Amino acid sequence: MELYQIRYCLALCEALNFTRAAEKCHVSQPSLTRAIKLLEDELGGPLFYRERNRTHLTELGRMMRPYFEQVYSQTLEAKERARRMLTLSEASLRVGVMNAIATSRVIGVFDRFQSNHPGVELHLTEAKCRDLCEMLAHGEMDTALYAAPEPEPPEFHALPLFRERFMIGVRRGHRFEGLNGVRLKDLAGERYLVRERCEYVPYIDQLLQDSDVALAGRYRSDRDDWISAMASAGLGFCFLPADAVGQADLVVRPLVEPELERTVNLLTVRGRPHSAALGAFVREATQFGREAFVAAAAA
Repeated sequence: MELYQIRYCLALCEALNFTRAAEKCHVSQPSLTRAIKLLEDELGGPLFYRERNRTHLTELGRMMRPYFEQVYSQTLEAKERARRMLTLSEASLRVGVMNAIATSRVIGVFDRFQSNHPGVELHLTEAKCRDLCEMLAHGEMDTALYAAPEPEPPEFHALPLFRERFMIGVRRGHRFEGLNGVRLKDLAGERYLVRERCEYVPYIDQLLQDSDVALAGRYRSDRDDWISAMASAGLGFCFLPADAVGQADLVVRPLVEPELERTVNLLTVRGRPHSAALGAFVREATQFGREAFVAAAAA
């Protein structure tokens, strides 16, 4: 049973005349007649009584008509939905965001995408790197913004978007305020305010251990705003990416000796075909990354 046969049959149901039905379908009358005959052969009985000047639906025809109308209507709707999705007038995109990435920087990617593709519905999910990779691998996410200290797993492709330095955050009036940069050994005797959601915490811990930096202690929180507030209040220092600085009264200085940077990447699954929405998002993110690179070089 072909869709064109159903379309011809419905036209004949309305016109009850083979000539007028053929004209409505823009086909010849013999072509329409053959299509109806093939449909009747497949169903096992006549759909129409054919008389010299009259055509009537048979009992089988009257029974099948609502089914044909439903199939044809749903098929047209499915085609239209597919068209809207492929032309991005109606589509969705699931994006994972690593929970330690500051919204202030990556929001530019989404702003660019929404401006150029307003018909795409974005679904954002925040998670840790490991969870993002799991969701991406199992098809629960289309792409992810990822900035782990270790290389991405080999089944993923990483598109670099931008790099950002890690800063040391302290209260105003702290001795670090008078420095252009803070060395790792300068942290000795200070209390470390640990951003537990940050994927770089184990890496930073190893740096401190390898450099034999003796800290005064640690406070921990899984909320970055609490860490920044505690640093502003003088309870200790924190490591944070430059774009994550949110407290107006927080003094930040770059970490030097050693410098610490991270790259924010857009992750996709290697070899997995891109949907129209994902392809558009990758293109916008690529342009965003190029502009970020140019801006960083100019600075």
